[in-house]
Amino acid sequence: MMYYILEYFKFILTASNQHGVHSPFVYNLVTKCFYKKTEPNLWTSYLKIRQELLNNKNKIKVTDFGSGSKFFKNNERQISKIATVAGISNKKAKLCIRLVQYFKPKNVLEIGTSLGLGTSAIKIGNNDAKITTLEGCPATSEIAQELFNRNHLKNINILTGSFQKTLPKVTENNQFNLIYFDGNHTKKATLEYFNICLQTINNNSIWIFDDIYWSPEMKEAWNAIKQHPKVRVTVDVFHFGIVFFREEQAKENFKIRL
Repeated sequence: MMYYILEYFKFILTASNQHGVHSPFVYNLVTKCFYKKTEPNLWTSYLKIRQELLNNKNKIKVTDFGSGSKFFKNNERQISKIATVAGISNKKAKLCIRLVQYFKPKNVLEIGTSLGLGTSAIKIGNNDAKITTLEGCPATSEIAQELFNRNHLKNINILTGSFQKTLPKVTENNQFNLIYFDGNHTKKATLEYFNICLQTINNNSIWIFDDIYWSPEMKEAWNAIKQHPKVRVTVDVFHFGIVFFREEQAKENFKIRL
């Protein structure tokens, strides 16, 4: 936790707002998306879904294929507590809704469904989106599917199983307008997923990496991603690292305070 706090203070000291941005594309993103208020009706819809999970006191046995939890000591976990400490935060959910509303991606891949809160935010941002979401744990996958069904969130396909098996299959001969990486917070896995997904990109693809300051190795992974030759523009907002592949853009990396 101390590492995370120190990284946040470093970020604040080096980040800028729209006045430090000279790229018209990124300036518009900052002023028309980042600094825009989330529409109240969309946020109300999201909070209703989140509250359903917070009210659920049932326990499930979680299969964890990732880097493990900083909050739970064992794999039997209460759904409400998973939603509280491991689900997407309200700040991230608001930004996710605005990003999806701004770019309107039609074909979306999410790596790491968990209980379905991030998926719900994406769907609320663009109801027309077709979402494929990958989850390793059968128990959390089941809870997420029930959540989508109760709230009539359509055109969401959950693929359950190890990402090593599901990700290569879903990315083969497919293109995604948006990929949200929130599965395994290790450097090795993040870079592995990054390289697998490269075959899906087009000029307008948007990739969002969650928790890029989760640990020193996640920061290393983010730095490696920024340096990749196919990556043209990155926007670091601390909670998310956002990647663009627009060939017409000069290669630049931005840090933006929200």
